[in-house]
Amino acid sequence: MSRLRLAAAQFPVSEPARWQVYADQVTSWVSDAARHGAQLLVFPEYAAMSLAAMFDDATRADLAAQVAALQTLREDYRALHIALAREHGVYLLAGSFPWRRDDGRVVNRAWLCAPDGRSSYQDKQIMTRFERESWNVTRGDGLRVFRTALGTLAINICYDCEFPLLARAQCQAGATLLLVPSCTDTLAGYHRVRVGAQARALENQCAVLQAPLVGAAPWSAAIDVNTGAAALYGPPDRGFPDDGVIAIGRLDAPQWLYADLEADVVARVRAEGQVLNHRHWSEQGDTPLPPVEVVDL
Repeated sequence: MSRLRLAAAQFPVSEPARWQVYADQVTSWVSDAARHGAQLLVFPEYAAMSLAAMFDDATRADLAAQVAALQTLREDYRALHIALAREHGVYLLAGSFPWRRDDGRVVNRAWLCAPDGRSSYQDKQIMTRFERESWNVTRGDGLRVFRTALGTLAINICYDCEFPLLARAQCQAGATLLLVPSCTDTLAGYHRVRVGAQARALENQCAVLQAPLVGAAPWSAAIDVNTGAAALYGPPDRGFPDDGVIAIGRLDAPQWLYADLEADVVARVRAEGQVLNHRHWSEQGDTPLPPVEVVDL
């Protein structure tokens, strides 16, 4: 039976003095996952923020200045992940980046890179209080699903997975695997995202792969404290563990979490599960879902 090998990064924040130090760190991580047979690699929300350590003290101390300075590195950042996906023949979700749009607004954007050099992105839809009140990060482009050689994927960036209609719209558009890159500074925040991820797996009878940022960066107000554990969740039903936890990492330890997923397990549980949450969703009543763009990647 065909299996997918997934890799979710419990990726540590760092304090690189120059671009090449960071590029070497990401390259080493991707190479390691590829050696372990991973076909899809997921980095966390705001993994790119370690790059702000490269700037002077005044920039490091100012969130707006950090974001402005990071724009000078964003194309190198995207190109690095595209090149690594192509070199290793994998799908790679880069850590999300505070991306300034042409209209001046800053969004939280995660780039999904394909083995053939193509890439596309998902922007975060719903901002946390910190993003709204302290950072002026705003909602970007709408929901997408990505049709890939590994199946149809969708992305909920951290807080987004706490809102069921987003994932529901993506699963209605064909997604069977939801990627959740996350960045949380308290255990309560981590558990909110984890509970959301497990709820989305239950409601949609899909698999959900979470990848958290870990470690401390006292020089940055954005990523000063980061806690969490990577995991692959599914619905507690036929073909999945009784608690829905397929694999989970060690809290706060920098590591890749590897997990195997049968390619057709979602289709089987949606057709033959003890319950049929995905099919019975509409029995709650008519609920408008947000539009979803389908991207071939």
